[in-house]
Amino acid sequence: MYLGSRNQISLPLDIPNVKVLSTTLNDHGDYIITVESTKTEATCQHCGRKITKFHSHSHWIELRHLSILGRRVYLRLRPRRYECPDCHGQTTTQELDWYTPKSPHTRAYDEYLMVLLINSTVVDVSRKEQVGEDAVEGALERCLRDQVDWTQFEELNIIGIDEIALTKGHKNYAAIISSRQTAGHVAILAVLADRTKESVRAFMDSIPPRLRPTIKHVCTDMWEGYAKAATEFAQAHAEVELEVVADRFHVAKNYRKCVDDIRKQECRRLKKELPATEYEPLKGSMWLIRQHHRDLSPEEQLRLRRLFEYSPTLKAGYTLREELTAIFELPLTKTEGKHRLERWSAKVNRSGLTAFAPFLTTLHHWLDEITNYFTARLNSGFVEGLNNKIKTLKRRGYGIFKVKTLFQRLYLDLEGYRQFS
Repeated sequence: MYLGSRNQISLPLDIPNVKVLSTTLNDHGDYIITVESTKTEATCQHCGRKITKFHSHSHWIELRHLSILGRRVYLRLRPRRYECPDCHGQTTTQELDWYTPKSPHTRAYDEYLMVLLINSTVVDVSRKEQVGEDAVEGALERCLRDQVDWTQFEELNIIGIDEIALTKGHKNYAAIISSRQTAGHVAILAVLADRTKESVRAFMDSIPPRLRPTIKHVCTDMWEGYAKAATEFAQAHAEVELEVVADRFHVAKNYRKCVDDIRKQECRRLKKELPATEYEPLKGSMWLIRQHHRDLSPEEQLRLRRLFEYSPTLKAGYTLREELTAIFELPLTKTEGKHRLERWSAKVNRSGLTAFAPFLTTLHHWLDEITNYFTARLNSGFVEGLNNKIKTLKRRGYGIFKVKTLFQRLYLDLEGYRQFS
């Protein structure tokens, strides 16, 4: 291809099965490259056979292609039509591999738009490339599936299940299912329209038989539907042997809340009972309760001890919380971990602290899943990381309300550079 009239350069078009007929500039300074197909056959749309009898040309089409030297490029083509002798003269328009019928772009340009869309927005890409938002969204539909492609997986290893609200305050939760492979790669498997047990179970049953034995663990928060779906899935398929692991950080959130409730209660009591001058130095000390004792400076530890002199109840709750955290950090077996948690639970009952009652109920109900943590010390950290990415994606796009679109955009942010660049 030659550009310009005096200073000329030659560039490969890198599109198969075409011949360049001419290159011109339009009134906007865009390159218009007229090409024709070098293929002399088509596949009959009716019977699927190869046909070679030329019939006519279709209408001219223009396809946006990759820019050259800062100028937009359009490929101009008049597709050929071929006649099938076995289908009573029915004709078929020749299709070429480098563009999709009825698309305004070449496939190379669609893929270029996908690279631009990674960690960006449809509006932003539309402005940068001077194409309509509908054109960018159309490229998204052509380039990305709206559900997982199982052929890309050799194993699943650890499956994580969590949820995210599509719209804040409306409780319309979508379940996010992901996988962390042995090499550490995190992949999105599904975005489900709700978080019911039936929906999660239906998805798990859709996992191909060859991949089911590769599932070793399912990490989840303490939502009954997720755990039951995974357990029933394993029971229904003899080749599946998995452990359901209650995420340690969701467990910690539960028991830390108990101590936070004590902190708030004691804060109100001390504020009411102590003179203002005596209560004032304790204000900042209250927030030290939220930190681990090992993370406090010597000065902060001293301030905490002074606070505990005013509130033995808060000291007891804080100590029990720190002891429980220490249990999870010990290199214990599942049996040892279960024994330690039961002893801790008995100690809480003897202390008389009622603030821990909700957590003790949770601990008793989820003891098996909680102690599965000690088997391989797994957690849902990779799931939470994915949720943070989703929240950023939603804020960046001013909300994404369709599970299909959320799956596509999340897949693009995770896999886009590997697939398209």
